[in-house]
Amino acid sequence: MCRAALLLLTLLPLSVLAAPPPALPAPDRIDAEARRLMAAASARGMAVAVIDGGKVIHVAAYGERNAAGEPLRTDTVMYAASLTKMAFGHLVAQLAQDKVIDLDASIAEALDRPLPDYPAEPKKYADYTVLAGDDRWRRLTPRVLLNHASGFANFAFLEPDHVLKFHFDPGSRYAYSGEGLILLQFVLERGLRQDVGALMQQRVFDRFGMPRTSMTWRADFAGNLADGWTAEGSAEPHDERSRVRAAGSMDTSIADMASFAAAYVRGEGLTPQMRREIVRPQRPITTASQFPTLQPELPPAQQRSDLSAGLGVVTFSGPQGAGFYKGGHDDAVGNTLVCLEQGQRCVVILGNDVRAEATFPALVAFVLGDTGVPWQWEYGAAKRFVE
Repeated sequence: MCRAALLLLTLLPLSVLAAPPPALPAPDRIDAEARRLMAAASARGMAVAVIDGGKVIHVAAYGERNAAGEPLRTDTVMYAASLTKMAFGHLVAQLAQDKVIDLDASIAEALDRPLPDYPAEPKKYADYTVLAGDDRWRRLTPRVLLNHASGFANFAFLEPDHVLKFHFDPGSRYAYSGEGLILLQFVLERGLRQDVGALMQQRVFDRFGMPRTSMTWRADFAGNLADGWTAEGSAEPHDERSRVRAAGSMDTSIADMASFAAAYVRGEGLTPQMRREIVRPQRPITTASQFPTLQPELPPAQQRSDLSAGLGVVTFSGPQGAGFYKGGHDDAVGNTLVCLEQGQRCVVILGNDVRAEATFPALVAFVLGDTGVPWQWEYGAAKRFVE
């Protein structure tokens, strides 16, 4: 190929170079494959939704919702875990669009006093008084916090001394941090007097038609609720979370998450410019895997150019072009939400058994084809997947 032709290829947008999307499998084939993979992973419960053209085309649930053997349903309330971060990122994008908050202004501009001067609220936030004398907190912006570039550990309580601290200069690199999103929640609530729980309800859950979703426990969830199973097969009761936590307190259902994914990939509630912004590659991801969060960066030659942070999501590029995704995990839950820009296609999987995570690469590939989702980065090279 001549040099001019190569140059032309580099100038073409990714959507032009991407392979055309494959035909989606029929719903009954998706269900059969999901059940097969779930059995291979020994997972007790899992739910799946598929979006095409920005519309929900299939929602299904398989297996059990609790140790009593009651069936998992599409309206069963399940723990969203860190999918909460993606929903919170959408809320922040709406607030930025409405000029309630500036994505690139120091959080100092939204606070009525220096961050370390706020009294500690140990039941809700980290103790920010420990940052007195370290003015690096002034370099924190909503974008830096949503990009996971705060410099904090995932959570302060994971520090050996349980004290919040900077491990690197804010904005200098990626390192996954739920603590950063909790600080952004603090800025909204204490600095701008916003009620994050109420805003999430009004501007995300109500707006997108998510009647079985909440940032805190609701009594009406009790009759149709998913417990979880650990990697060892132990049943874990569903936690009745009483505090709004931007990093991970959301309860939801697969039907609701299908509505959310469809609205998100369509750009509902956002201007076209802000819709592009939330999934624009904004910060390189330079580590071999997502966890441990403060691991050293790879040498430049080994870093992935197809992997970046957006606003509450991870962006990637693959054979079908640009995409984005978010995972969610605890000891008894495994979730993922994957979207491709081409065709506005998504797959959402909620597993009330952490062993369901082993099915994700194969099931997403079965539905969407080869996508380029960075599964090994998400879960680490030692993770074993089923096929």
